[in-house]
Amino acid sequence: MGLFTVEEAKAELARLLPMLDELVSLRADAAELTASLAPGGTPTTLGGLPEFKAAQARLDELMTNVQETGAQLKGFAPLLIDFPAELDGVDVLLCWIEGDAELSWYHRADLGFAGRRRLP
Repeated sequence: MGLFTVEEAKAELARLLPMLDELVSLRADAAELTASLAPGGTPTTLGGLPEFKAAQARLDELMTNVQETGAQLKGFAPLLIDFPAELDGVDVLLCWIEGDAELSWYHRADLGFAGRRRLP
């Protein structure tokens, strides 16, 4: 996949947000179902093994859908998504983490999350 412009990445993130919201909700359901299925686990009203398997399948589908856009799913809990881009001739990753209201951060591709800065 190619590079995103800032505008393209923001538009793609806006399109992905409903999927990301569903992913967060399913992630919580899967965690609760996993705990309930463990020996001595606390029962849940969410169901049992069939519901867990359905949640896992949908999570896999959503994660695949995100990655097919060219975005990079870097973290699951919390969700962390990078959009490959170039700023002023430097390879960067436009960076969104669960809880961010919008795409407003980036970091150099060689620095990772620790090098995160606000978009100019």
